[in-house]
Amino acid sequence: MRSSKKVSESYTQHVQILSQSSLNGYKRLFGGKLMEWIDIVAAVVARRHCNKNVTTASVDSLVFKKPAFANDTLVIEGFITYAGTTSMEICVKTYVENLDGTRDNINTAFLVMVALDEYGNKTQVPTLELETEEEKQHFEAALKRKEYRKLRTQNDF
Repeated sequence: MRSSKKVSESYTQHVQILSQSSLNGYKRLFGGKLMEWIDIVAAVVARRHCNKNVTTASVDSLVFKKPAFANDTLVIEGFITYAGTTSMEICVKTYVENLDGTRDNINTAFLVMVALDEYGNKTQVPTLELETEEEKQHFEAALKRKEYRKLRTQNDF
């Protein structure tokens, strides 16, 4: 029998002050660097949920809404929205935190992570214990995205 875990048990936050090494030629945050940080945060969330190593299966809806610049404080938050048999969907939101503490969302991404056993094979993950109405809404939306992913991959060339 699989155990269950709460969303709050795997919540993860990463904070980064942007330096020159993270910027592109336009002196904005390099998208690939943000994608790396997003993938790491998603992996930490998934590992905390399943207590196993994980691998990234897909990245959906990686939407760059606004730029970030040198010396901006980035806050990258990740939380689990869905747990299946061996896979988990993780939502990662990125904010620029202003000096007054307010935050502007600059990116939202959904990643599917798969749990791996010690041999690198898929393995079961705990079910998701939903406590709040918001968590239930995230779960329902994740089910719709899962169906969309299935349809999309059936039509891939």
